[in-house]
Amino acid sequence: MRLEISEFQRLMKDIYYEKDSKRGIEGTIRRLREEVDELEGASLEGSKRAIADELADVLAWLASLANILDADLQKAALSKYCRGCPRCLSSPCRCEDLQT
Repeated sequence: MRLEISEFQRLMKDIYYEKDSKRGIEGTIRRLREEVDELEGASLEGSKRAIADELADVLAWLASLANILDADLQKAALSKYCRGCPRCLSSPCRCEDLQT
């Protein structure tokens, strides 16, 4: 199966919107943070399966948050990144890293 980001966001809305909207923005952000922490743990372990599972969870919670915020995740991502790096407008990015 192949899905566009907008289709995946719609799928998450169909499955979880009722629960997610009751949880609210703060609760959903908290769950997203938990999944990012779990992704960090999986990446340190190095298990490809665990990493894939956690990436999927992070994406699902991000889509759920976008649904609650009534934001189009695909449109936002393309609007900001379709021309390359939003700072230097290059692809690949040619910015000097300011953070480690």
